Amino acid sequence: MKKRIWGIILLLVFLNLFQQNLFCQSVSQQEQASSISLGNTAWVLISTALVMLMTIPGLALFYGGLVRRKNLLNIIMQCFIIMLIISIEWVVLGYSMSFGSSEGFLKPFIGGFDWAFLNNIKASDLSPYAVTMPNARIPHVVFIMYQCMFAAITPALIIGAFAERIKFKGFVIFSLLWALFIYNPVTHWMWSSDGWLFKMGALDFAGGIVVHITAGISALIMAIMLGWRRYYNNTPTPPHNIPFVAIGTGILWFGWFGFNAGSGLAADGVAGNAMLVTHIAAATAGFVWALLDWFINKKPTTIGVCTGIVAGLAAITPTAGFIDVRAAIIVSTISSITCFIMVGYIKIKLGYDDSLDAFGVHGIAGIIGSLLVGIFASPAIQGSYQGFWYGNKHQLTVQLIAVGATIVYSAIITFLLYKLVDKFFGLRVNPNEENEGLDFSQHNEIAYNETD
Repeated sequence: MKKRIWGIILLLVFLNLFQQNLFCQSVSQQEQASSISLGNTAWVLISTALVMLMTIPGLALFYGGLVRRKNLLNIIMQCFIIMLIISIEWVVLGYSMSFGSSEGFLKPFIGGFDWAFLNNIKASDLSPYAVTMPNARIPHVVFIMYQCMFAAITPALIIGAFAERIKFKGFVIFSLLWALFIYNPVTHWMWSSDGWLFKMGALDFAGGIVVHITAGISALIMAIMLGWRRYYNNTPTPPHNIPFVAIGTGILWFGWFGFNAGSGLAADGVAGNAMLVTHIAAATAGFVWALLDWFINKKPTTIGVCTGIVAGLAAITPTAGFIDVRAAIIVSTISSITCFIMVGYIKIKLGYDDSLDAFGVHGIAGIIGSLLVGIFASPAIQGSYQGFWYGNKHQLTVQLIAVGATIVYSAIITFLLYKLVDKFFGLRVNPNEENEGLDFSQHNEIAYNETD
């Protein structure tokens, strides 16, 4: 009888403790949920969708319109396959390598595998970047998804350098390796709280270093190593569909609001400023390019305006959360003029075939913006940051180190990846495949069916 009584007492004690534990967990989850900002979460979700729109269909149409008609589907397919494979890579390894933590000497350079397959990350978890961005307060999974879109569009930018002459199989393998060994480490350097550039104080609001410099420098290396297209002869080739280019530019411009204004992870004044300077930079750079075309080539062109807009958008990306409108006009003007010279003169003089000017526009504009933020970062936009113009001479030095390190690392690793992939899988299509077009030789399709 006594044993039964003691058994009942122990059972009641156990049930009470279990109930208290469930209650504590419930309270903890409720507290965490209540700390999440619904407005910020909604804005970052929308921004995620906008950034995805930049790759497909924005970049696919922009690049697709610039190539010959027999290579249109190959460009579209490359953009789609990038979105597929990099999204998978991101949740399997990429996010953990970029934003996770490792131990020892590797900690400032690359994340570990604690978050591989998004292990131990729940839908209710607050993003750890609420620590470095206290106004954010968004779910961890939302931050992961937003950054996934950045990881996808970055290698897609490189497509413009080797358009019309790369094997699809080699392209897929190279792109996957590029994400693992270039994008993920540089993202960790710049945007992880463990990263060495982050701790040095380098500024890159939305990807001038992480996105445009890495992609632009890799584009240059790939263009040089693949060599000219067979019909190129160091002269520009006419685009097959300029309306596609214009539509793609419009989608890119629209999506760039999510790219830049979403990068503060909050629906606040910094996001508003980022959206404002993004728009003004695109407008200024596009207009400056039109004027250059008008005075030098006698007539403004649609292709020129579209190229100028993209140059302005790329240059403003690293600066958007740090500079005011006056500085945005200066940055975008410098970017437009410099990219115009690179595309129209220097590329031809040096004789490399950067097919769609991925380096001449994205790479150069990314470098310009990433350096000029060290001059024009204004405490009026974010009080914790100021550039050379506002008395902080050290910031420009930090930006020079960050830009230089990213250029050297991207160039060396791209060279090695090219050699590796080319040796085992091949990268350059043969002359017959190039002549008949990559749509048919790589995909057994044609974009336009002739009808009676």
